Amino acid sequence: MVAQWGIRISCAAKSHSGAQQVAPSRPPARDGATAHSEKASALTDTTDQTQSQKIDLAEIFQSSGVKEVLEELDRELIGLKPVKDRIRETAAFLLVQKARVELGLSQETPTLHMSFTGNPGTGKTTVALKMAGLLHRLGYVRKGHLVSVTRDDLVGQYIGHTAPKTKEVLKKAMGGVLFIDEAYYLYRPENERDYGQEAIEILLQVMENNRDDLVVILAGYADRMETFFRSNPGFRSRIAHHIEFPDYTDEELLAIAEHIAEEQNYHLSPDAEAALSEYITLRRKQPHFANARSIRNAFDRARLRQASRVFSNAKGPVDAHTLSTIEAADIRASRVFRGGLDSDPKGMPTGSVKEDT
Repeated sequence: MVAQWGIRISCAAKSHSGAQQVAPSRPPARDGATAHSEKASALTDTTDQTQSQKIDLAEIFQSSGVKEVLEELDRELIGLKPVKDRIRETAAFLLVQKARVELGLSQETPTLHMSFTGNPGTGKTTVALKMAGLLHRLGYVRKGHLVSVTRDDLVGQYIGHTAPKTKEVLKKAMGGVLFIDEAYYLYRPENERDYGQEAIEILLQVMENNRDDLVVILAGYADRMETFFRSNPGFRSRIAHHIEFPDYTDEELLAIAEHIAEEQNYHLSPDAEAALSEYITLRRKQPHFANARSIRNAFDRARLRQASRVFSNAKGPVDAHTLSTIEAADIRASRVFRGGLDSDPKGMPTGSVKEDT
């Protein structure tokens, strides 16, 4: 990355050789051609001065902390190569824009509102958090915090309730990033008495008028977001960056499970690893699959079963290895191996909420 950007860029370009300096002895009374010549000369001097300056992008990359943010993204998120590539492209764009501003080549704040599309559990919220940090380090937002909301945080239940709720959320998000998950639920055309449209109108106004102090990220399923944008073209015109989040592969989900275990000082026995690999293949085909979120839930349930097993089998003091090992039985006790989540678990009344196990 540093090698990619570790160059000194010169803004040297072809000079305007035809421009002439105005002689100081020229009389005060000037015609239009003379005034135009003086203006052109002044602009040429300014341009030549700007073009002689240089900006070291690699130094900005290092000193701003952007390198650190991108390294964290690589370290903390498994897979998602297309997403990481897009984030690097965005980082490069922001670095270059920062350099252009410093050289007086640009004054406008670029539009940075974004759309994240993909299935649940594919890292959208985590990437939004990293994006907030990246924008802050480059000076595009004042604080760099992330405010994550859904429809319920923005839309009221009665007349006069929506505007205060939406404005309060926007006030909290100013200087940072507002992440609206499942943004399409803001728009419910089938309900004439729905107040989501009021929240949409306020959001659109703030996205336009405060784009130098707030970045809005809209997230959700790709097909529903497309319908949402078609119904609300004002959002589409304000979104500059669209990033698609792919589903994790089975191998990536297994690596995520191992990473979660390592973070919590657990480890999977070889048989447990094989059982978990089989679990992932089965779970993907069953309802309510949520990628990494489903794997985290499965691991949490495996920890509960492991604790129950260790406690029941303990005949005396136990060592750290026993307390930290997840066995195949802790994985295979899941309903996923017994017909899936639609089957009623033993002892659970019909109609009860089923856990992702």
